[in-house]
Amino acid sequence: MGWASHYIAKLKAGEGVSFRPRGNSMVGKIESGQLCTLVPVVDHAALVVGDIVLCKVAGNEYLHLIKAIRNGRFQIGNNRGRINGWVGAPAIYGKCVRVES
Repeated sequence: MGWASHYIAKLKAGEGVSFRPRGNSMVGKIESGQLCTLVPVVDHAALVVGDIVLCKVAGNEYLHLIKAIRNGRFQIGNNRGRINGWVGAPAIYGKCVRVES
């Protein structure tokens, strides 16, 4: 189980979640410790480049950006230039809809 397993389970059950992620990979979009509110992703076709999503890439859980979309797959990366990899829609669980202090 990873740091976000509890939140992913709630999102998969159709519930929204709020939490304060720690780290600097999303600086400029999310500062460490800011409150992030996520809703379940119901329509993956509505996701766009630049959306912040809670997802799993190669077994690791991330609250990162969609950097590109191609053929129903999503490239995930942070706000500092690192690319985590490509995932299918089932690996994206929630979309960040609010960031606040």
